[in-house]
Amino acid sequence: MTILRLDGRIVGPWVQELDRAWRSLTGSLGSKKLLIDLGGVTYADSDGRQVLAEIHQATGAEFQANTPMGEYFAAEAKRRKKDAKGE
Repeated sequence: MTILRLDGRIVGPWVQELDRAWRSLTGSLGSKKLLIDLGGVTYADSDGRQVLAEIHQATGAEFQANTPMGEYFAAEAKRRKKDAKGE
């Protein structure tokens, strides 16, 4: 399992950094699962939440969230995936 641990705010240039980071990981994942640890995330703007949804859609990543804010971002990313499929 590969863990991508996020902290702070996913806004502005950090959205692009997250996008770059997860895309660079996908080539080395192979059959390993991706876990995104949202425990330290305090805020994500709409672009940041969209990247989380894209990660979930592309990789099937699981989310670990131990705060209400992290749980919200994880649920929204999973919901956006379903919405994109028309479910």
